[in-house]
Amino acid sequence: MLVAAAVCPCPPLLVPEVATGAAPELDAARAACADAVGALAAARPDRLYVVGPAAEGTEGVFPSGTTGSFAGFGVELSVRLGDTPLAVDADRPLPASLAVGAWLLGRADWAGVPVDGLGVAESADADLCAGAGRALAASAERVALLVMGDGSACRTVKAPGYLDERAADFDAEAVRALGGADGPALLALDARLARELKAAGRAPWQVLAGAAEGAGLGGRILHEDAPYGVEYVVAVWS
Repeated sequence: MLVAAAVCPCPPLLVPEVATGAAPELDAARAACADAVGALAAARPDRLYVVGPAAEGTEGVFPSGTTGSFAGFGVELSVRLGDTPLAVDADRPLPASLAVGAWLLGRADWAGVPVDGLGVAESADADLCAGAGRALAASAERVALLVMGDGSACRTVKAPGYLDERAADFDAEAVRALGGADGPALLALDARLARELKAAGRAPWQVLAGAAEGAGLGGRILHEDAPYGVEYVVAVWS
């Protein structure tokens, strides 16, 4: 059963070594993420899953011990999912979103609880995402999720997806749903619109919605901003 969830953005820029000179611009987001991960620890889960977007062909389960790297972003920094080095497929590293999640957990000295990852394809529909979430929630008596994902990337003309007038409303509805632990509203987010707005968090948020069914959790927003024209939101469900 799901007992807690933390929702965090997943840009590699969240890692100060990647952001370099721009690092202070995301200090508030990092602090909020640290608080959200702390809320997961306080829930005392038996199992933790890190859920995030993955490119087509790289989605799926990533067992504890899987490593990831930020070398593709110009930084020789590696991370490991979980605190137990296990024999895993070195040719299948963590997607960037899960690597950021592993970095957040390492920063919080998370230890003692099994940690696995789930990369969700952008094309996954709401039913598939919700089903995956239900399966995660049923895997242990006390399950927690660290859900990685950004909102739209179309909030300004300098945003990665340029300015799209639909982005603000899409993000407002997503933030409202995340803040209210409103699973049905998350499942109602339009996958096609999310793809057009480059909102990578849509599928992972819908996994969360499925996992939270019947759990009776409440939500709260810890941080919300759109630096660089990309929507970042940090929330806790408990």
